[in-house]
Amino acid sequence: MRSTFYDDDHQEFRELVRDFIAREITPNYARWEADGGLPLELYPKMGETGLVGLAIPEQYGGMGLDDYRFRMVINEELSRAQAPSVNAAFGVHDDIVIAYLLDLATDEQRERWLPGMADGTRLSAVAMTEPGAGSDLQGIRTHAERDGDDWVLNGSKTFITNGVNASLVLVFARTDPDAGSHGYSLFVVENGMPGFEHGRKLDKVGLHSQDTAELFFSDVRVPAANLLGEAGQGLIYLLERLPRERISIGAAALASAETAYDWGREYVFNRSAFGQTIGDLATVRFTLAELETEIDITRAYVERCILALNDGELTTVEASKAKWWATELEQRVITRSLQLHGGYGFMEEYPIARAFRDSRVQSIYGGTTEIMKEIIGRDIAKRSR
Repeated sequence: MRSTFYDDDHQEFRELVRDFIAREITPNYARWEADGGLPLELYPKMGETGLVGLAIPEQYGGMGLDDYRFRMVINEELSRAQAPSVNAAFGVHDDIVIAYLLDLATDEQRERWLPGMADGTRLSAVAMTEPGAGSDLQGIRTHAERDGDDWVLNGSKTFITNGVNASLVLVFARTDPDAGSHGYSLFVVENGMPGFEHGRKLDKVGLHSQDTAELFFSDVRVPAANLLGEAGQGLIYLLERLPRERISIGAAALASAETAYDWGREYVFNRSAFGQTIGDLATVRFTLAELETEIDITRAYVERCILALNDGELTTVEASKAKWWATELEQRVITRSLQLHGGYGFMEEYPIARAFRDSRVQSIYGGTTEIMKEIIGRDIAKRSR
């Protein structure tokens, strides 16, 4: 079945992405994983090539491509190149923080922040999760109080993607404990603000070259000019933009699943046992048939969601369905593909082994599978009454 999801412009862009990855990422990725970090110079190189800040308007140095299919191309190619740490770091910067700034920043804020984010000289992070508050964002303790022309910010965040290297952090904080859902605000905290500290790089099961860290805020004086949007609207802003974050994770998971399936399929038709290729065994063929069918069906739904995102019509429920299903599918496909590799699948020299550990976090961050199902279930209950 021929897909009409991509057009010639997307395919031309794909060649640009592939060339960059082959030149700058693939030869170095194993070393970055061993060293436990991505080099900061990678992002300016991506910016120079036109791979960063795709949706940022040209007047701020971006590409002005507000079509998520271009980001999907990058997702797919980084997955095929076995570079998920780059995909994770890049996704937070491009899919989440930049999207917030494009929607909510003033003209003055755009002038200050977007050029550096478009050319890759300024990496960003989003700080929501805390040691005692993950999926329940209303349980956060980080708070800010107005003091003259500043807000004084105190608290801590954890599990922050790009937490070591980011020079600009979007921070979710409580600003009015008595205002319920209207008691939260978003602030842009920048390196150099006294009291703002990057904590240690956290030791994760996978994604070893993607920096995840703790962040600490001790009487950080954040200028009122760094408040993003209106005070008290932070939670509403988050809820409005979670669909984009979740379809971003779902799209990356789908690309990862497709890549893992390809590794398994290629392996079984190049490996012999009992006088025939493994791929000719009925049990293996059934496995391939199941995986390919699930992947094809998932792609159809994810593509539909991305087109809805482009049209500004993607709902929280639709994105939640895509996120939980695609990330769980990713783990099923990777696990079964590893099984098809036999003992070699457990060897670090094979990409399927690395994918096995790198993929595990996908069904956790951005909202766990259980939270996604709760969101969908509540909608079902509402529609059924």
